Amino acid sequence: MLIRYKKTFEKIAMGLLSFMPSEKDLKRLLQTIKQYETEEKWQLFLWKVDEDIIGLLGGVWVDNQTFQIQHISVNPSHRQLGVGKNMVKACKELFPENEVTANDTIKAFLNKCDREEADS
Repeated sequence: MLIRYKKTFEKIAMGLLSFMPSEKDLKRLLQTIKQYETEEKWQLFLWKVDEDIIGLLGGVWVDNQTFQIQHISVNPSHRQLGVGKNMVKACKELFPENEVTANDTIKAFLNKCDREEADS
């Protein structure tokens, strides 16, 4: 289930974000978390299964109709199980009237999700 980020989840979110290649540097990681916490257009979500948070998806509203995914990360022990694809699907369901796109880093993954969804 996709849940909205809260400050109480900061350490978990930072841990998941640190798996992103662009977020390896601690200073950069802290800036990113602060951006999600303080800027209204930036929204961060966590993927919760039972009581565990195993994934993260974050993005920015580039305009009133387009949500662009900036970050997507899954705990390594839960990878290759469709968690990332399920987070993308849940994001699209959360914003059914809007277009969900991705930045250059995430674009290939989003395209793969779209192809798999079209095939099923």
